Amino acid sequence: MKLWIKDTSTASHHILYYTKESSENTQYFKDLDDEEFKTYLATLSPTIDVEKNLKLIHYFGYLHIFAKKENVS
Repeated sequence: MKLWIKDTSTASHHILYYTKESSENTQYFKDLDDEEFKTYLATLSPTIDVEKNLKLIHYFGYLHIFAKKENVS
């Protein structure tokens, strides 16, 4: 699947928006098959439910991931 991404960053976190269609403020990310996407998700966090998130992006066409930055004072 072709994916576009929008990374909204602050001092304390990232919100990563993945979508299967190009839209405003997104950049082309990659073309990944399901296994490659699951591997990519697993690299973001060892605790992420990759199967659930794969189903979500297929069903809704987008996926939002909240990532907290480490060592923020």
